[in-house]
Amino acid sequence: MEPSVEQEVREILGLARQYLKAQVDLGVGWVPRKEGVQTGVADDLEAFHQSTLDCQQCRLAQGRRTVVFGSGNPNADILFVGEAPGAEEDRQGVPFVGAAGRLLTRMIESIGLKREAVYIANVIKCRPPGNRDPQRDEIEACEPYLIRQIEMIQPVVICTLGRFAAQTLLQTTESMGRLRGKVFSYRGIKLIPTYHPAALLRNEGWKRPTWEDLKLLRREYDGTQF
Repeated sequence: MEPSVEQEVREILGLARQYLKAQVDLGVGWVPRKEGVQTGVADDLEAFHQSTLDCQQCRLAQGRRTVVFGSGNPNADILFVGEAPGAEEDRQGVPFVGAAGRLLTRMIESIGLKREAVYIANVIKCRPPGNRDPQRDEIEACEPYLIRQIEMIQPVVICTLGRFAAQTLLQTTESMGRLRGKVFSYRGIKLIPTYHPAALLRNEGWKRPTWEDLKLLRREYDGTQF
């Protein structure tokens, strides 16, 4: 390589380092991994959201206040998928807004990300009565909505929260203890299962393995060590 070309390359790399440092100083804790931003996804996702509001595909429609579609960045690289809305989510129409939601926000921030940079959804879009477990026919009725969301968002990594989300997407009956700590593939997308934030509020012993899963998520996403 000629000295002048080598010097030019060094200058370009130096400018890149300065840019990345500036992003960190501004609080940007991640760099998008997609080839390019998907234009029009926000409008398409919102149109899809509106089309779900009158859904009558299963019995859960009878007791809900609202369809809890999902929230976050339509061009997100990382998609978090939970089980189903709770009472507070049903009132507000937004996933993970109660105590479990506040914990999820802290989990996301713990690996240098911001909640508004990711997308959050549930397998089930309507609250099961009394927060009971979703039933098989309810999952089958609602899963196509989640599949369509994934197709539209095209995340780089999916992190499932809790047993139902992991078992649904991976089509397995394995326990959470056997699923977590591993990287799976869902339609060519990396998928990392971990415990649901609500479970962590009940069992502190699961916080350490969840932290390990979050570090794995970040490593698989962009190689950053935490």
